[in-house]
Amino acid sequence: FITTPIRDGVSAVLDWADGVRAYVFHYEEMEQQIQDLERQVAELEEQAREGAAASRENERLRNFIGLAEKRKDLTFESATVTAHGNSNWSSTFTISKGSNADIAVDDCVLDDYGNLVGVVAEVGTNWATVRTVVDAEIQMGALLARTDEAAVLEGDFSLMGEGRLKLTYLPDSTELIAGDQVLTLSREGIYPSGLVVGHIEEVHTEASGMARYAVIVPEADLDSLKQVFVIKDFDIVE
Repeated sequence: FITTPIRDGVSAVLDWADGVRAYVFHYEEMEQQIQDLERQVAELEEQAREGAAASRENERLRNFIGLAEKRKDLTFESATVTAHGNSNWSSTFTISKGSNADIAVDDCVLDDYGNLVGVVAEVGTNWATVRTVVDAEIQMGALLARTDEAAVLEGDFSLMGEGRLKLTYLPDSTELIAGDQVLTLSREGIYPSGLVVGHIEEVHTEASGMARYAVIVPEADLDSLKQVFVIKDFDIVE
């Protein structure tokens, strides 16, 4: 009569202790399972990122193959964009190829769709600085695709921050329409002709009131360039 409650109490305590041990064991087991699952999720996410990067790379290469087939008059060198310029006074980026790949100053640089993104401004052994089409120092011959009329593309400091450039020296009779495509026009064989630069966004009159100019939106997405193609040589077509 005296020891029975004690035995029951001891038994209850032992049962409770067993329950605690089982709980701790299962908790540790669940914690390990959670860690394993988190590791698996991290691995799957990394595989997904690698797959997405490979897919984008394949798309760029497919686009480039199409461009190379279409423009057999151009000799290309592929390069990776390693850094974007962060100056308020210029718009540039750096690529992973230089004089060791026969890249030279004034070589034109395209995206994988064949849009002009800039011109090589400085060359090192294994790097080069590219001045983008919106840089204030850019100037090149231009051709309005719809009307086949010549003009001049110019970088403009006030427009550079907006990712735009100007089309100037327009003939008085030129009819300009928003959306008109603007191409390069070779002058003295410095740049190849027929490269897509951008399209007309709007038309303005100079402050003097004597001439008009058009604001051009580049076709290339200059802020997201990962890989570019440098034109090392081209056939001069008169």
